[in-house]
Amino acid sequence: MSDKYSWCHGTHCHKNRTQDRVRGVKGSKVLRTRRVRWYQSSYQSKWNYFCSQRCMTDYIDSNLRAFVAIAPRPEPLETSVEVTEKKVHGNSYNWQTRESVPHTYIEKSISIRD
Repeated sequence: MSDKYSWCHGTHCHKNRTQDRVRGVKGSKVLRTRRVRWYQSSYQSKWNYFCSQRCMTDYIDSNLRAFVAIAPRPEPLETSVEVTEKKVHGNSYNWQTRESVPHTYIEKSISIRD
């Protein structure tokens, strides 16, 4: 199995001041973007392209308008659901009168219709 690598796509990755990013010889040192090893074989994994969550967030913040322009959503998505209501009887304790008080409430549940 060959190891695949890519460079971190974070917009500020090459500006973070950490020892593992320092490259070069005395007098001409630079901060370099981290290399990311592909642990997942799938091209779909976001962690094949970013060295950290901070780099991923920086990239998304910088390119969010371009992402939305690729596939804009002109109308909302909808899912058919069924709402059911059920009366539930119970007791609660009143600490001022020191007695149990019966009460009834409505419990709603939502299920997705196929």
